[in-house]
Amino acid sequence: MNQTLNALRLAIEMAERERDAARQSLRGAQTAQQAAQAQLDQLQSYAQETETRWGPRADARLQPQVLQHHYQFMGRLQHAAELQIQVVQGHAARLQQAQDKLLKAEQRLLSLRKLLSHKEHEQMQSQARREQKLTDERAMLQHRLRTQAARTPST
Repeated sequence: MNQTLNALRLAIEMAERERDAARQSLRGAQTAQQAAQAQLDQLQSYAQETETRWGPRADARLQPQVLQHHYQFMGRLQHAAELQIQVVQGHAARLQQAQDKLLKAEQRLLSLRKLLSHKEHEQMQSQARREQKLTDERAMLQHRLRTQAARTPST
């Protein structure tokens, strides 16, 4: 039984390491997702600022080449934002996977701890039964000895 308990304790240690690694991975995924989102926000903010600055000018009489360059720049900026949206979505998916992995690791650790507790409880009950059996056997032996002593006449 002690081997079983030792094996369970070892499994718990390994599960704790896995859980800690999953937690660290989750932190990394959160950081990466936040950085990607910040970059997207920055791109979108810059695009909005640029559009706000150029909005009134676009109606003014500007050379067609200047307007063309502006529209090309805005198109590239929009394309960069679309690519960054995909990056953010990829990070969000990895973040979800990391959360799922951490949840599974925590559930496994919890189940191993419950199993260890159950096995320890079983071992304590078994030990208590053995001790009770020994106590009962001693009491029965003492009773027999007293009974025999009472039956045999004193000489």
